[in-house]
Amino acid sequence: MKDTVRYEREGAVAVITVANPPVNALGHSVRQGLWQAIERLEEDDAQIALIVGEGRLFIGGADISEFGKPPAEPLLPDVCTHIENSAKPVIAAVHGPALGGGCEVALGAHYRLAVEGARFGFPEVKLGLIPGAGGTQRMPRLTGIGPALGMIPAGGSVSAEEALEIGLIDRLSKGDPRAAGLAYAQELLDQGAGPRAVGALPRPEPDAEAVDAARALWQKKSRGEVAPLQAIEALEAATRMDFDEGLREERRIFMGLMETPQRAGLIHAFFNDRRVSKLPEIEGVPPRGLNNVGVIGGGTMGAGIATACLLSGLQVTLVERDEAAANKARDTITANLDAAVKRGKLDAPKRDATLENLAAVTDYAGLADCDLAIEAVFEDMAVKHDVFSKLDKVMKPSAILATNTSYLDVNEIAAATSRPQDVIGLHFFSPAHVMKLLEVVVADVTAPDVTATAFALAKRLGKIAVRAGVCDGFIGNRVLATYRGAADRMILQGASPWEIDEAIKAFGLPMGPFEMSDLAGLDIGYMTRQRKAATRDHRDVVPVWANEMYHKGWLGQKTGQGYYVYEGRKGTPNQAVAPLIEHARAGHTQRSFTQQEIQRVYMAAMVNEAAKVVGEGIARRPLDADVTLLYGYGFPRWRGGPMHWADTVGLPGILEDIRAWAKTDPYFWQPAPLLEKLVAEGRNFNDLNKETAQ
Repeated sequence: MKDTVRYEREGAVAVITVANPPVNALGHSVRQGLWQAIERLEEDDAQIALIVGEGRLFIGGADISEFGKPPAEPLLPDVCTHIENSAKPVIAAVHGPALGGGCEVALGAHYRLAVEGARFGFPEVKLGLIPGAGGTQRMPRLTGIGPALGMIPAGGSVSAEEALEIGLIDRLSKGDPRAAGLAYAQELLDQGAGPRAVGALPRPEPDAEAVDAARALWQKKSRGEVAPLQAIEALEAATRMDFDEGLREERRIFMGLMETPQRAGLIHAFFNDRRVSKLPEIEGVPPRGLNNVGVIGGGTMGAGIATACLLSGLQVTLVERDEAAANKARDTITANLDAAVKRGKLDAPKRDATLENLAAVTDYAGLADCDLAIEAVFEDMAVKHDVFSKLDKVMKPSAILATNTSYLDVNEIAAATSRPQDVIGLHFFSPAHVMKLLEVVVADVTAPDVTATAFALAKRLGKIAVRAGVCDGFIGNRVLATYRGAADRMILQGASPWEIDEAIKAFGLPMGPFEMSDLAGLDIGYMTRQRKAATRDHRDVVPVWANEMYHKGWLGQKTGQGYYVYEGRKGTPNQAVAPLIEHARAGHTQRSFTQQEIQRVYMAAMVNEAAKVVGEGIARRPLDADVTLLYGYGFPRWRGGPMHWADTVGLPGILEDIRAWAKTDPYFWQPAPLLEKLVAEGRNFNDLNKETAQ
């Protein structure tokens, strides 16, 4: 087997090369190889060592294949200390990302050089951890506590230029990292420079104001996630503890986090991000070519879709009903790109070049050369039929016809064309150029290469794609309708909208259901209820107070009044809603709810409906429901997703609650057959994920 760490001589320099493709991950063989290389350095007559990474980066971080397995020695903290304790100077020459453990290896070296394009970062909090191999103790000794507080609790990174500015590295070079590193090594030898252990540097100066500000920021932003706050604790320890004691404190915090449910939830989400696009039906199926995309409709959603496509380098032709609407759509897209420039995601010349790839037209004939058309018009089946009939006539035979519908039957839309096999649902989430989720809705006769192309498009756009089957609302909005229905039932039983919102935010979601309604617009919910009115079961609960709010013109943020009264985007409870709710409660037994009871009802409804979605094959696996709720609906990532959360708290208890509530509301609380089956068999949702992975 090829060595993952090579030791070579270049005159007086020992070159230690990490060669563990594709990302030079710090697996056991790499850790062992680094340890042995430092021992060999001590034994031979080399005067200085240079650590470099082979391929496209230095060291990408931990080896994810080892997650969940017992650790094998040497452990990374010991490897970093072993490098630091070398009697001969050691340089780390970094190119590409040096993340997590890769950054800690660089900090264990005595000198750090980076070439342009390198990045240094600590993403550990995104897995529910903190840096555990000295990162929280070494970085602040080099940079001071401020830059470390800015990067480590956020799981962030800095460019090579920023790293030089804050003192994280010693030298910024161009070109080949090995050549630059060898030149730097010779320079140090000529100067007679010796080892310079970061751990021997003085403690960073305490900064209570900065630490307190960081705690306040992350108590607000983390919404119950503990790792960012624990990272601050470890960094603060660096200002009051000697290095060895600080390392022990960092390790204590790290090992404690290893045992938390949050770490398990974040690891679950991490692996699901990689598994969600692995589908047997498209394995080995080549996608169709995709260079030119048409977008029909230039409203908020259509403009967002067009922006996302433009940012990925695609040519975009946007169709609107007239010149005024086309110009307005172009202005919206330009504003989206301008915002990207302000955020530093795009420079002005790139924005201008990107806009040159946009054509805003008023005639469907402009779509003749497009490889894919995405319809983003009004949510009405007759309107969709009209659009797809026109697309069918003008699009070339190899083109894909996609609908961005949130709820409507994609099979019925496909039937309006002469090529239903080329029709697929691409349900973007607003704002489409920002939100990561893309539901790929596969109709009954959608061709496999059309599905493969949809997943390829999602990857190009930087989105997470989830396969969904056809039903009202697909995965996400169908589940949303149910847990929102649970909230409406709690309103009738005595809970206020504001109590429910606070409880759901305390659970970890960014917004409660009624805040979300105000953001989306109460007219959206009203129109959905009207669309379903003809087929609604008489036992269903209709939020009649919300209908009254619609008729009063209280549509949420866009009118300044909904469940909240707004000054800008900040809202305070709209007490004028209370009499409308009180009137609707007539005939319903009232009770009070604790936050925990609200959360339990809300989550049980979410899990039960998601189990029905999986059981019916609308979602192929529980992990598909988890990813959908994480990326489309703000479910707290540290909880892993609703199905993972359900496994964590126990499916039997959830089913017991549902059965108890079904005694008074059997229509709404119908246990999912899949949930009943799993409980009867003593299994859980993750068992199903494992089965589908085999």
